[in-house]
Amino acid sequence: MGKLIVTNTSVLLPDMTIARGQTVETENGIISAIRPYQEGEEITLSGNKKTELLDGSRKLLMPGLCDSHMHTGQQLLKGQILDALPMIWTRIMLPFESTLTPEKMELSAELAALEMIKSGTTSFVDAGSYFMESAADVYLQSGLRGLLSASTMDDASLPDAIRHTADQNVAQTDALYDAYHGKGNLKVAYSLRSLISCTEELILKAAGHAKERGALLQAHMNEYPNEINFFLQRFGMRPIEYLEKLGVLDERFLAAHCILLSENEKDLLKKYEVKTCHCPFSNCGKGVPDTPALLQRGITVGLGTDGAAHGGLSLWNEMKIFRSVMNVGRGVGISEAAVMPAAKILRMATQGGYDYLHENGGSIAVGKEADFITISLRQPHLYPTGNLVNTLLECVTAADVCDNVVHGKTLMKDRAVQTLDEARILAKAERYFEQAEKITP
Repeated sequence: MGKLIVTNTSVLLPDMTIARGQTVETENGIISAIRPYQEGEEITLSGNKKTELLDGSRKLLMPGLCDSHMHTGQQLLKGQILDALPMIWTRIMLPFESTLTPEKMELSAELAALEMIKSGTTSFVDAGSYFMESAADVYLQSGLRGLLSASTMDDASLPDAIRHTADQNVAQTDALYDAYHGKGNLKVAYSLRSLISCTEELILKAAGHAKERGALLQAHMNEYPNEINFFLQRFGMRPIEYLEKLGVLDERFLAAHCILLSENEKDLLKKYEVKTCHCPFSNCGKGVPDTPALLQRGITVGLGTDGAAHGGLSLWNEMKIFRSVMNVGRGVGISEAAVMPAAKILRMATQGGYDYLHENGGSIAVGKEADFITISLRQPHLYPTGNLVNTLLECVTAADVCDNVVHGKTLMKDRAVQTLDEARILAKAERYFEQAEKITP
């Protein structure tokens, strides 16, 4: 792998200050230098065929965003969830996922990859679906950094197409792990898709296989009141307390959502170094997480979209929503306007996500993974500004992302995606929706 050099750019540093007039160099996928820009250096560098140059002028170079929780298999569900009656999981999502095919998953992954690249996401965690091999092939081509899982549930009431035994569930993740873990920028995790739809046998087998391989184990946790009540009624303990009893919790456990936590559960997350994430747009209809308390305990918290069915894959939207939810839900009652400052939210979407993913990225510093994006600054809605960090949170949208780089490879340059054929994919999506409209009564 050659060098990539971004010249004459502003840089968002790990302490959330801005260094202007910088050149950032990468080598073998790692940030190798951050130094003052020397006027005209592009002319000297352009003679080296092994060096790729990106013009950083009038741009901000910052860490790429990490979507800590999404669902590739729900990419084709846009517009079908908002304003729907409760219990969308059993009424809409599960029935839809039971109709997935390898071809649908390929299209879903193509659209998801395009959306993530163009909105500034450089890494993601897929919480699991079906025919994940089709998705994995697309994500390999895209160049994105991803953690994939197969959907893992063994409840007897599931639709026939997605009903599997504990052994079948673990076997499909074993196969996905053997085929794709460590391939390109991909890793594979074991999954407990919906804890109330997983038997104790499945929980223990999935955790055991993950431990044998040193793999991560992820689960949806404490998202709904009925989930809490399920465990209280059957076991006299809350979900995270139940998993502690089974010996499942450790530093490799990824707990998504974590909206409805007791004080003891927060302490358990800290004790076992469990990583957490929130999905603000999806979560705000269910509750307000106690994020300040988690961060005060030193617990890792990332941000996710929960998939395109919940408002798309833009983490810029999620950050704005999260700031508002935190102000209303946590700040107003204590008259604390900055209960969740912009810098802290940006850090959750970058460093927090990479920590959640167990990757050495999420900040612009020598020795870190060369996963970064650039933002076009000289625009009416961004320029000028008295505080660029605040403006990033308040005003930047997905359309302001210029370049997207993962492991030193350019996935998008000046808004043009380099690794996928955007026109072909959008034409394919158009044909899919034309056919879907003919089928819909």
